[in-house]
Amino acid sequence: MNIDIAIIGAGPAGLMAAIHAGKLGARVLLIERAEYYGGQLIKQTHKFFGSKSEYAGERGIDIAALLVKQALGIPNVTAWNNATVLGYYQEDGILTVKHQDTFVTINAKKIIVASGAAEKTLAFPGNDLPGVYGAGAVQTLMNVYGVMPGKRLLMVGAGNIGLIVAYQLLQAGVEVAGIIEAAPKIGGYLVHAAKIRRAGIPIYTNHTIKAAYGSPALTGATICQLDTNWQQIPGTDLDIQADGLCLAVGLTPLTELLWQAGCKMAYVPELGGYVPFRNSSLLTTHPDIYVAGDVAGVEEASAAMVEGKLAGLAAAASLGQTAAALSEDYAEAKNQLAALRAGNVSAKIRSGLAKVTINDHSEALSEVICNA
Repeated sequence: MNIDIAIIGAGPAGLMAAIHAGKLGARVLLIERAEYYGGQLIKQTHKFFGSKSEYAGERGIDIAALLVKQALGIPNVTAWNNATVLGYYQEDGILTVKHQDTFVTINAKKIIVASGAAEKTLAFPGNDLPGVYGAGAVQTLMNVYGVMPGKRLLMVGAGNIGLIVAYQLLQAGVEVAGIIEAAPKIGGYLVHAAKIRRAGIPIYTNHTIKAAYGSPALTGATICQLDTNWQQIPGTDLDIQADGLCLAVGLTPLTELLWQAGCKMAYVPELGGYVPFRNSSLLTTHPDIYVAGDVAGVEEASAAMVEGKLAGLAAAASLGQTAAALSEDYAEAKNQLAALRAGNVSAKIRSGLAKVTINDHSEALSEVICNA
């Protein structure tokens, strides 16, 4: 199958890439391994905040529905769900995809990798007990399938995901026994933490999970304090009864295809792990592969959407697709990203991006777009 642009992943970044590349006239194939489009957005029942251009005031589930409708409504955008990209072959630039039990080879002029990120986990005794979940699994059960993951849950991790999911558990009628955070202070936004505090949920900073126990399923966990060297302090054990334990301990970019393609990579802790070098148009060191969203560095969904827009515009423009509003849309996306990453909250993100953002001859594309 020959196509102009193959987009891998139909989450917020992939959908926005498809919308903007498709509107410019590029023939787009959007590939999603799940049965649904929208990625993590379909699990997010909370309202976004920020600016109107990033859908402030809208719930993630509603944003997903809007983006899916827009993307699938463009005639030159083809979307496959239940489709897994199995590999990229450098010798001929071919993608192999398993779609509905059929193996297909895709020859794309440009590829946008928007594969997202995977949840990290923790190693501790009892971490394989029934009742121990990742935060994504808890959201899927509650917000996609309407299944309560337990009656009383303990949350591990006080970043944005841990705080948001803890509040969603409360809204679903689940008792939250507490939130554990290894760092000396919470990592999430105060607006989320304030709702947790008002609900009376304790947040144990400088704590970690020591062990989970129960038979045949989880019945409780032992937590303990950490010293300034992140070592467990003897004699500080605290038992907490719970039939559910939710791990929200971070994400790591899903970069396997980028490694296969030979993209230059670097380990950047501020961005969640190994990420590709890229220029300001999100083009990697591979001349035909762009990135967008959490695969480029773990951030908020708002940033993923804007990166998808930027990558979609840049990839389509590199194929000669143009429109009267291209220059304006491209500049707007750049400005949106700069605004989202401004301030002290995003200092870590800016620091990480500085390590992998490159300037090379392909930056000339920016000039072409801006002069379009």
